[in-house]
Amino acid sequence: MSVAVPHRYLSALRRGVVLDENDLEMNVLEFRQRSFQFDRLIDLGGRECAIFSRTETESESQFRPRLVHLRLVVPHGWVVYDGAEDVLAIARDGTTIPALPAEAVTEVRAESSEFSEQGIDWRRAEGPGGVLVYAPEELAGELLTPGALARVAEH
Repeated sequence: MSVAVPHRYLSALRRGVVLDENDLEMNVLEFRQRSFQFDRLIDLGGRECAIFSRTETESESQFRPRLVHLRLVVPHGWVVYDGAEDVLAIARDGTTIPALPAEAVTEVRAESSEFSEQGIDWRRAEGPGGVLVYAPEELAGELLTPGALARVAEH
């Protein structure tokens, strides 16, 4: 008689477990009312961070809208799976899934460069090539340096 073994990806999505790259790739992360795709893991200042990316048009109202490339950099251990919403979320403690806001989406360049989301203060900075990078305010000193921005912006 064989015992059913849960699929690896289902067992890894429990709360409190650091998600591996396969789990990150299979899901989207909700941030600023937008869906971000996992890009890669990177070491920044001795801290393993997950990079999520999104590309959107700058403004639909413009005659020739430009593409805007967004990157979200967050410590890998902060990324959690929200089974109720079937998305990834960001939790500073690595376990407590925050309430996702229900605010209206605004154009990226119209947003404030400093804001609070999912219980965390954030800062947005512009990297090489106009890539916009979001990072937690408490880690901005190491994640938004010119060298770190260049590594996060590369693709």
